[in-house]
Amino acid sequence: MRRKIPSTAALIGFEAAARHQSFTKAAEELALTQSAICRQIAALEDFLGVKLFRRSRPGVRLTEAGRDYSRRVSVHLDELERDTLAVMGDHGAANTLELAVVPTFGTRWLLPRLKDFRRAHPGVTVNLTNRTKPFLFAETRFDAAIYFGDGDWPGTEATLLMHEEPMPVCSPRLIAPERELDAQTIAVLTLLQQTTRPYAWREWFDSTGLRVERDMTGPRFELFTMLAEAAMQDMGIALIPPFLIREELASGRLIIPLPHSYRSSWAYHFILPEQKAENPLLVLFRDWLVTEIEHFRASGGLTAAPAPQAV
Repeated sequence: MRRKIPSTAALIGFEAAARHQSFTKAAEELALTQSAICRQIAALEDFLGVKLFRRSRPGVRLTEAGRDYSRRVSVHLDELERDTLAVMGDHGAANTLELAVVPTFGTRWLLPRLKDFRRAHPGVTVNLTNRTKPFLFAETRFDAAIYFGDGDWPGTEATLLMHEEPMPVCSPRLIAPERELDAQTIAVLTLLQQTTRPYAWREWFDSTGLRVERDMTGPRFELFTMLAEAAMQDMGIALIPPFLIREELASGRLIIPLPHSYRSSWAYHFILPEQKAENPLLVLFRDWLVTEIEHFRASGGLTAAPAPQAV
């Protein structure tokens, strides 16, 4: 059965016209004539049976249906371009791993070690894309994921990598001239919150034996990098695993006023869809990752904070 899909040329012309809110600028971008863009839009409207633009003397404006359709088309064109570039870049190679990763872990821990994997396996390419929440593997190009959570991801096999052991961190200016604080004093500071770990401060205070009414109150940030930057800007005190902010701790931009941690029930997991659980390339990468985690944990890297640099 023939798919109910308009021509790609018409969709590209529509996306450009919607983005510019101008047929003329769309034509310039695509190296076409304005009349060609007008014909593409008219043909697309006939195909859909819906008006996408309002024509007026000053120019054109998207209708409500046009705005909604342009958002959808833009997303799918981006995905199609990405997939096309991936095939062109890989030349059909099978030794490519598409990995979804939680952002800060991917940037601060995984990326510095990927060179070792590449050196050991020069024929394998690992592509990383940020994802913070579970998704349906069948609807994406991802082969596997590194995910922070309870490991309960339907249709997959999860391998535990490591837990987080966060500690309170802040700018030295925030508590100057002090360098150390007790839990009671920390409780009265502005508590910087992380969106994806809403109970982190509550669990940390529980581990010290304190009950703090305002433990979920404070500015919220999605990523550890945002949280760290907010702390360095004296906006409050944050709860971050030291291994993710080693540079900030080593430079003295952040300090740990109380080196007390706790182990959350959530952890980092390597997630494989069940249908790829025996894939040799994915098994190879998973085993390498587990070995790297074991070496890192054995070296004390999970909780040990680097000494500040001399100034």
